[in-house]
Amino acid sequence: MTGWTWPYEGYDPAHERLRESLCTLGNGYFATRGALPECGADDVHYPGTYAAGCYNRLTSQVAGREVENEDMVNLPNWLPLRFRLAGQHWLTPDTATVLDHRQVLHLSSGLLERRTRFDLGEGRTLSVRQQRLVHMADPHLAALRTEFTAEGFTGELEAEAALDGGVVNAGVARYRDLNGHHLIHVHTGTAAPDTVWLRCRTRTSDIRIGLAARLTTEVPIATRHEFPRAVQRVGLTLTPGRTVTVDKTVALHTSRDPAISDPLRAAVDRVGAAPGFDDLLDTHLTAWDVLWRRAALDVPGEAGDVLRLHLFHVLQTLSPHTADLDVGVPARGLHGEAYRGHVFWDELFVLPGLNLHFPEVSRALIRYRHRRLDRALAAARAIGRKGALYPWQSGSDGREETQELHLNPRSGRWLPDHSRLQWHVGSAVAYNVWQYCEASGDAEFLHTKGAEMLLQIARFWADAATYDESLGRHRIRGVVGPDEYHDGYPGAAQPGLDDNAYTNVMAAWVLCRTLETLRALPEPRLRELVERTGLDEGELEQWEDVSRTLHVPFHDDVISQFDGYGDLAELDWDGYRRQYGDIRRLDRILEAEGDTVNRYKASKQADVLMLGYLLSPSELQGLFRRLGHRLDEDVWRRTVDYYLARTSHGSTLSGVVHGWVLARCRGADAWTYCQEALRGDVADVQGGTTGEGIHLGAMGGTLDLVQRGLTGLETRNGALWLDPVPMPELSSYGFAIRYRGHWGVRLRLERGSLEIAVPASDRDPIDVRLPDRAVCVRPGETCRLLLAE
Repeated sequence: MTGWTWPYEGYDPAHERLRESLCTLGNGYFATRGALPECGADDVHYPGTYAAGCYNRLTSQVAGREVENEDMVNLPNWLPLRFRLAGQHWLTPDTATVLDHRQVLHLSSGLLERRTRFDLGEGRTLSVRQQRLVHMADPHLAALRTEFTAEGFTGELEAEAALDGGVVNAGVARYRDLNGHHLIHVHTGTAAPDTVWLRCRTRTSDIRIGLAARLTTEVPIATRHEFPRAVQRVGLTLTPGRTVTVDKTVALHTSRDPAISDPLRAAVDRVGAAPGFDDLLDTHLTAWDVLWRRAALDVPGEAGDVLRLHLFHVLQTLSPHTADLDVGVPARGLHGEAYRGHVFWDELFVLPGLNLHFPEVSRALIRYRHRRLDRALAAARAIGRKGALYPWQSGSDGREETQELHLNPRSGRWLPDHSRLQWHVGSAVAYNVWQYCEASGDAEFLHTKGAEMLLQIARFWADAATYDESLGRHRIRGVVGPDEYHDGYPGAAQPGLDDNAYTNVMAAWVLCRTLETLRALPEPRLRELVERTGLDEGELEQWEDVSRTLHVPFHDDVISQFDGYGDLAELDWDGYRRQYGDIRRLDRILEAEGDTVNRYKASKQADVLMLGYLLSPSELQGLFRRLGHRLDEDVWRRTVDYYLARTSHGSTLSGVVHGWVLARCRGADAWTYCQEALRGDVADVQGGTTGEGIHLGAMGGTLDLVQRGLTGLETRNGALWLDPVPMPELSSYGFAIRYRGHWGVRLRLERGSLEIAVPASDRDPIDVRLPDRAVCVRPGETCRLLLAE
């Protein structure tokens, strides 16, 4: 990495899938993996194009059962452009001799550049340079420029461009036994001498898809249709030292788009009106310049380079174009098919950062949850509960998309999947509502859609909590916490755990924030809400009671991950590390041995410690006081050390959370976990998973670690709260935020000092609170503060 480029030298088939993921280009509406255009899907390459929110549902036979899955659909491939000397074999890096190969992702411009020199024998060399973009200004356009240069020969080169509708979802090996044929009714045609089109639809969701491709070159174009492909061929005369250029411009529309009649007609019209490659590049660059200014991040060194790559992929997945769509936060971006493109809780790690740069995008992503509130209400009713139960995995309509079986690749066995018991996802939705409204000052949203979601999530938690006479406390039973390894008690007939500390404490947090919101509502709006939801005073009293009496178990003077955790066996961590090396997926290792991780004090990722990630020390201590417990620094430090020694970090989110918590609790080892989080995808630390799609939550989390974690930045009570913690490895950094109508507020931390610059405007001054003082920074002012030791 060199500042604003992400280069790969040489052709390396073993790592091609990883490169394809990390070189994905997108614009928030759709994205295309960084596959080589001349290569089709095989064991090395996997071209894929995905439109946000484009899902389809299919049924498969698995382990003697019919299983239904909804997937983000791999759309027709617009990339294909292959080439060969006349009458010879098509050239690819897998079939020809490669002298040089270089692929560079240009972050500042959202441009993917590829250069390859092929040895054709007898002193002949063909140089191929390609530039690719997925347009950030017009979200329906993409373009590919290919330049051919002959060295040492004169000859005819055949080039073939295509739109390919014969694609399936096959990008994840463990899903290949499942039905992946999502596209039907593929038709192709010619719209103009230089333009072909392809239309199709998804099998069950009936989303219509239209693509059109225009080929621009200096020679005549021959078009033919070879089902399921629309093909354009040109014959190019090459002479030494002269470069011949072929430009391919593509438009994509689906029937989910607003303000269109027919997606095919829209695609044909759009590609026909699109300017040439150079003009497209100019407007694309302008759009990226705007994004980089709004999300400015200045972190020195290698960490800054990786953070810039992370920010690039967040912006490609969740751009300002996303604000016009009905989509959630896909856990693996628009970069591959892992997790089937589903929406989990990863917005918890992504939205706090977006709130302070692109609040309109955050609002749209939360509206995705609000539109599915009725589904969440129905899910709660289905298990005999009031309120809203949001799904662990969400897709098109908000029903629970978590599979009932999952494959352990190590043992080859299909196993019951109980992760749908992660009810804590509702607290994540509520947390995001609250954080967005505090950061943006969007009272209208909080008083309407936000209040409705908070009320129904709080209602669910209060109803899910049952009173235990012997404890004199409320308990939430039969859940799975963020850890995910533990989904039941050893030998128990039913899955689920009792009193997961994270679940219970965050449930109490939701109840407190909801009560606070309802008290602050204007009386007419409160009356409307009460009438619509049937809320009564008795229910509010119950919420107040439950918020003070939820059970939080302890053992050995630390917070228990769940009731009974202290009774589990200790694992021989050193022995398993000696035997297996990488034990991140300890659950799979133990299951393959005929054992279960449920028997051990072993976690996949942060669970109890998530509380220290989401809540500031003062807020967390206040919640525990409300619940009747004293959480002082010693108890929290013991808790952190206890779980640090018992976590395998089988999730990319684990490094983010542990780095954040350690930075605020004790500086030692914090940077180690921050580095682990930074390396997660670029080094593919989980061994092959990044090739199936990036981990968007971890990427967003590393950015937020710098923005909020190290600065202690909070937006609450109409003020900007800061409580920086020193980290020697990251002692100088800066970033810009958008806060309550102020655009481009700049914060910079140097050793021992904090600088805040507020751009000139007609907005009110910003109230800044530090642990030892409060300052008021007016528009047009720059304030430099010396920090207490």
